[in-house]
Amino acid sequence: MRVVLPSGTEAEIVRVDGATRGLVVIPDIWGMRPLFDDLVQRFASEWGTTTIAIEPFPARDFPDLGTNPDTRFAAVRALRDTDKFRDLAEAAAATECESVGLIGFCMGGMYCFKASQLERSGRPLFERIVSFYGMITTPDAWKSESHESPLDILKRGGGGTQRPYAANVLAVIGGNDQWTPVPEVEELRTTGVEVAFYPQAEHGFAHDASRPTHRPDDARDAFERAKNWLAGG
Repeated sequence: MRVVLPSGTEAEIVRVDGATRGLVVIPDIWGMRPLFDDLVQRFASEWGTTTIAIEPFPARDFPDLGTNPDTRFAAVRALRDTDKFRDLAEAAAATECESVGLIGFCMGGMYCFKASQLERSGRPLFERIVSFYGMITTPDAWKSESHESPLDILKRGGGGTQRPYAANVLAVIGGNDQWTPVPEVEELRTTGVEVAFYPQAEHGFAHDASRPTHRPDDARDAFERAKNWLAGG
């Protein structure tokens, strides 16, 4: 069901009767579309979580974005971390669940790293987080005063160094992904993030079966790991 968050950002939510856990989903650079409607339904039905996905490019701010990849790539620089964090907090509240997880893909995975610092009542806003091939550092074309590097946030730790929330994060990463070079992956490990590494995989290998880089076996394994991680296993 399509809903609008208090901020005005569009979202898709599927509620599960009696669910004790919620899940927020951050799509890739292509935003909300049937693929993510299906993923929301899949997570809700198979994982038993009330699940909500947020539009990364709200229509109020990007009314004519379209589907040109260059246009979308350039638009990321105009996003603001503070806006994204607000939308994530509103989406978590919309699940009406005490325990809420977070999962994101590509650009959405990058925001998963950043969201590890968010708190609610002195605890992590998201109990467990899974980043699928999220950028570990901000790409040069996206750098602006409104973006902080994911790696810097993970190194600092949510709520200060006494609460290193990076340990709540699982990073799903392909060994042939140009957006997550090996030196950055090694630095990521030092923050306490758990890394699920797929040596032969390229960017976007798991969530979209229509992509030429899709790897069915690795995708099944990665989603099973994600499910167990989010469940606290």
